[in-house]
Amino acid sequence: MGRRDVRGHYDDLAAEYDDHWVYGPEYVPWMSRRIAEALRIESTDRIADIGSGTGLFARELARRSRPNRPILCVDPSEAMLRRLGSPPPPALTPIVASAEDIAEGRVQLPYEALDAVWLKESVHHLTDQAGTLSGLAQRLAPGGRMLVIMLPTTIRYPLFKAALARFEELQPDPAVIEAHLRQAGLTTRLDYVEHELRIDRDRYLSMVRARYMSLLSTFSDHEIEEGIEEMRATHPEPVLTFPDRFAFVLGRQAGESA
Repeated sequence: MGRRDVRGHYDDLAAEYDDHWVYGPEYVPWMSRRIAEALRIESTDRIADIGSGTGLFARELARRSRPNRPILCVDPSEAMLRRLGSPPPPALTPIVASAEDIAEGRVQLPYEALDAVWLKESVHHLTDQAGTLSGLAQRLAPGGRMLVIMLPTTIRYPLFKAALARFEELQPDPAVIEAHLRQAGLTTRLDYVEHELRIDRDRYLSMVRARYMSLLSTFSDHEIEEGIEEMRATHPEPVLTFPDRFAFVLGRQAGESA
């Protein structure tokens, strides 16, 4: 999808986004804890969630880590950011901007530099992954950390075959993303984490129909319905159980944090 298509997809999904992504009560706390651990979040850090959407993970991380300064929730979809609340919580500051806007300095941030940054499942939307990640790396303070969270090149989601094949065709390789961070001058590390999901089948089918993954927006309504019928036949069980596996690509700027 092009940039406008991506933004439109998330604008349309904003009202239901949290319902689609909160698989169960343990998912958001689990992911937020892993983000905080990987980035070694401290209360004094200047933090940004790039591609934050509705702030699901930033909100939970703020609750757990209690940073001294608001977490910047950066997203190009104003509709998504409005879900933070009006006014937003004091611990979160919404900024309508894309990763490219931040990387290229088109949008000024309230912090001169950033100590901890994460991008969760948004790197595949970048049209120039190497250039944008390099620009974001330049926004890091000495000792600053950047975490790219992404799915691996293959997934074991109970999707229809055409969706799984298209995912493999389009998904970037975490090793390539790690190389981009290394080329940007960061010290890098690539790890994988996994969480078991259990979700009611009918609920998951409704999520697919709503195109909860941007990948699904590349299919027509007819193709989605055909895919759902295929999923019904392939997965007759009432509760779907499958692994959600993520690559954690971590980069660190040289020097010591202030």
